[in-house]
Amino acid sequence: MNIQEIQLASRPTGIPSAENFALAQNTLPEIQDGEVLVKNLWMSVDPYMRGRMMDRASYIAPFQIGEALEGGAIGEVIESKNTEFPVGTKVNSMQGWRSHYISNGNGLTALPVTPLPDQSFLGIMGMPGMTAWTGLFRIANLKPTDTVFISAASGAVGSVACQIAKMHGCTVVGSTGSDDKVALLKSLGVDIVINYKKESNLTEALAKAAPQGIDVYFENVGGEHLEAALANMNDYGRMAVCGMISQYNATEPQPGPTNLAMLIIKKLKVEGFIVFDHWAHYGEFAQQMGQWIAEGKIKWEETVYEGLAEAPNAFIGLFEGKNKGKMLVKL
Repeated sequence: MNIQEIQLASRPTGIPSAENFALAQNTLPEIQDGEVLVKNLWMSVDPYMRGRMMDRASYIAPFQIGEALEGGAIGEVIESKNTEFPVGTKVNSMQGWRSHYISNGNGLTALPVTPLPDQSFLGIMGMPGMTAWTGLFRIANLKPTDTVFISAASGAVGSVACQIAKMHGCTVVGSTGSDDKVALLKSLGVDIVINYKKESNLTEALAKAAPQGIDVYFENVGGEHLEAALANMNDYGRMAVCGMISQYNATEPQPGPTNLAMLIIKKLKVEGFIVFDHWAHYGEFAQQMGQWIAEGKIKWEETVYEGLAEAPNAFIGLFEGKNKGKMLVKL
């Protein structure tokens, strides 16, 4: 069977470009006993994938040049010799960036029967939603009296974190980079939204937005945002660090915050986390998120590109601020 896939053509320097990707043809053999053939319906692009495009040791192996990329995907079993995944089963996998693939069932998760759209399991019910929930409750020990600052607040993770913190009774300050994203966040109930691109001094803007200080910082950006957060944290504040997108495309080492001494002065707790280390708690998250959605307490945004060939543009768009909420590709 002939299929299409997106391969890494070259390792990016700085912001990725279309030349770093190649739309290629591949051939799959006939499936064997215990295997299934899956047709992908949706795939995810996420900022963490940028790190895998560099040839360096990390918490996950780098992508290889000339091979198909990987990422979250929702597909449908169209041929099966595996009784656990009959034809018609919708499955979640990490076999994105390709039109079809063969699996022996390892790494596949059948989607539950639910009125939610399939692609929600790549967003609000998937890794981004789980990241927001994990960072706030398992890392930052969120309390209803907290003032919470969330960077990249209109993104797939940040927008969910904003709403969870509001539902928990917190005062929420979000940072984003355009007026339409400011409006989006205000429509979600965020108390104060900063358009950081319009601020000459983010530290001062944050002090004005939260004169009572910050108790929890949900870190998605790094750089100037981290420095502003450190300056405005309250004593015994907590920082949940899941991303630093401002540095992913840096071509040389970036200077650290000039005020790291605040970690000592304010007795701060800072913890980085990878959500997959907490996946044993997915059931608890899914039950709670499903209830919030059923009660109409949470909303989510999707930005959708059409067709596998558009996957590189969707990925590059993450670093150009083109997404509201979850960035997806519909195959």
